[in-house]
Amino acid sequence: MEQFQHGSATATSAVERATRRSITSGRGALTRRSLMRAAGGGALALGGIGALSACGIPAAGGKDKAAAGVSDDFSAEEKQVVFSNWTEYMDVGENDKGYPSLEAFTKRTGISVKYTADINDNNEFFGKIQQQLNNGQAIGRDLICVTDWMAARLIRLGWVQKLDPTHLPHAYANLSAQFRSPAWDPGRAYSYPWTGISTVIAYNEKATGGRKVDSISQLLDDPALKGKVGFLSEMRDSIGMTLLDLGKDPAQFTGDDYDAAVARLQKGVDSKQIRRFTGNDYTSDLEKGDLAACVAWAGDVVQLQADNPSVKFAIPKAGYISSSDNLLVPAKARHKTNAEKLIDYYYEPGPAAQLAAYINYVCPVEGVAKELAKLDKALADSTLILPDKEMAAKAHPFRTLSEAEEKTYEEKFAKLIGA
Repeated sequence: MEQFQHGSATATSAVERATRRSITSGRGALTRRSLMRAAGGGALALGGIGALSACGIPAAGGKDKAAAGVSDDFSAEEKQVVFSNWTEYMDVGENDKGYPSLEAFTKRTGISVKYTADINDNNEFFGKIQQQLNNGQAIGRDLICVTDWMAARLIRLGWVQKLDPTHLPHAYANLSAQFRSPAWDPGRAYSYPWTGISTVIAYNEKATGGRKVDSISQLLDDPALKGKVGFLSEMRDSIGMTLLDLGKDPAQFTGDDYDAAVARLQKGVDSKQIRRFTGNDYTSDLEKGDLAACVAWAGDVVQLQADNPSVKFAIPKAGYISSSDNLLVPAKARHKTNAEKLIDYYYEPGPAAQLAAYINYVCPVEGVAKELAKLDKALADSTLILPDKEMAAKAHPFRTLSEAEEKTYEEKFAKLIGA
């Protein structure tokens, strides 16, 4: 079976501040089920990329990259798989005991899953595993889940194994078109998405007097919203959404484009149109109406709407920023085939629906709507979980940054938000 076809810098003060933002107020900050992500904006860890550069770790390439990390597979003899994932990123049984979908996988296949929710921050996790991977050693895990920019780094370094598509028939057939061929992993040779992350506009209908808020321009220019507007403290989300509003492609922008987006937001700061830049703590302000409208993560909006029907969302005409958390088999994994079987299992509609019903983020699996409707019709009807073609067409990735760009752009963003 063929794959889908399609056409390190030293840590700086800006980078350090970006990392702290990720831990204290980014997607890694606590919210009901959203304890899970840090630094979607791609901040570099204090001991992560800095240590990477200091050690002079080269990026793997060509045949060496394809062969890097390949090892004997003991899947047939040892019916197990070790899976590291984000906190609160798996369906949980009654009384918070067990993982029903994993238990069903084990019952069907005989493969036991040692599941650990030990990823709280992309860079923190990278710091845990980089020395072993650099030394060509196993990290004791067969499957990991990291955000797209970190997945890109691990692939570039040659620290993950190429997947065998013959073990992934459901994944191959059911992966949504929106996620099929990211620039950092063309054809999904090394990764499959666990879930998608959509950045949208959220607003409290009571706080806006019943008015819809559906563009970045409205957030920044509408006098009725002055002092009640929030943007995210994650650079890729806030800058990316602003780039789109300026008619620029976040996947191809220039340095001048970036500066124009910063200037646009700076005007909102100076005029006090923007109340503040936030992490997940925007949720309580939005519920109360202290924020009338803001840039938000779709999974949070779904959860908020369950408790507060006044919370609405909008997809700007210009589009929205989309990213993903992704499954990869690390170098020297002992049970690669078993890990691939587990990936494929979550691309069957039933297990995919069970997972989506719990975590409420974008499901990357086509054909899941019928199964999800059996569990919760409202969730099945939500385009924040199952984007329709119109919404999927408006999704835009934020391009991969060079190390020099990372340093420069984080410095400028840190200055903008006062970090």
